[in-house]
Amino acid sequence: MNKNYYAVIMAGGVGTRFWPLSTQQFPKQFHDMLGTGESLIQKTFHRFENLIPTENILIATNKNYENLVLEQLPKTTKKQLLLEPAMRNTAPCILYSAFKIFNENPDGIMVVAPSDHWIENEQEFLNNIQTSFDFCADTDALLTLGIQPTNPNTGYGYINFTEAENSIKKVKNFTEKPNLEKAKQFLKSGDYLWNAGIFVWSVKSILNQFETHLPEMYLLFKNGITCYNSEKEETFIDESYPNSENISIDFGIMEKAPNVFVLPVNFDWNDLGTWGSLYNKLDKDKNENAFVGGDVIFRDSKNNIIRTQPGKRVVIQGLNDFIVVEKENVLLICPKDKEQEIKQITEEVKLKFGNEFV
Repeated sequence: MNKNYYAVIMAGGVGTRFWPLSTQQFPKQFHDMLGTGESLIQKTFHRFENLIPTENILIATNKNYENLVLEQLPKTTKKQLLLEPAMRNTAPCILYSAFKIFNENPDGIMVVAPSDHWIENEQEFLNNIQTSFDFCADTDALLTLGIQPTNPNTGYGYINFTEAENSIKKVKNFTEKPNLEKAKQFLKSGDYLWNAGIFVWSVKSILNQFETHLPEMYLLFKNGITCYNSEKEETFIDESYPNSENISIDFGIMEKAPNVFVLPVNFDWNDLGTWGSLYNKLDKDKNENAFVGGDVIFRDSKNNIIRTQPGKRVVIQGLNDFIVVEKENVLLICPKDKEQEIKQITEEVKLKFGNEFV
């Protein structure tokens, strides 16, 4: 395996829209969301192990999840963890990881990917990452993977590219989540892709762009260049990280850099952002009902998703288009078309029942 290849798995989010299963104590990336026998972060880690040396797979996560990561990924060591002492969006975390890799190997090429996405065709995904690594080894470029859109989805960002003979295209611009009308136009035009938040670049290329576009942040993390991969790293990060600007890699770098490219891909991807997106990936009965965890009898019911504890027996009578989730001492029953309100529901739960339930 190529020792210059690195992966950074982003595993710091809380996944509020998967409440009550996903909570601050135990977020969705550590759950077996699809009943496969592996949590999402385990699946992501094992996927990358097919291409990248195990010791070169880094996990960026909140300090609170250190034990969860080490428990679920026994092959990792503490040296592979980038523990964020404060939530500061994706740019600081990616800069931290780039400096950490650069300190060990200035010729490093890194892929940055979320820990909680579902990828159906894993071999196709790895072929795409290999293509991206080859390109970034020879080119000063920031590369992102673009998913071929299948519908005018308003929940994703879009990438507009310039048509070219090569499989890798130059990016014209990024558009944050559009309204339905715009999303339909994008789909019709054929030169827009969904932004999956999966990036590939050499550490030198990304550090150059940080120095240009986010110079204060660059200097903040550069101050620790002698600390990375040593016993001083944790103290330096604990003291410096909270002083970083709170900004995403998309706003901070990708929308400003002149050398951004996209590789259109087709490996059947789902960002598993909501109960509805999970429902789309699950097997269904003849009435389009899906369930994970327990054993369910559906009577005169259709288009439901049920998630309960293993061994729980459930009977659903006369219910259509609902999300039903049971976790220990919490039960959520919510219409599927109101799933975007789950984030607000958790705020209400916090006020009435207390923080320990969210």
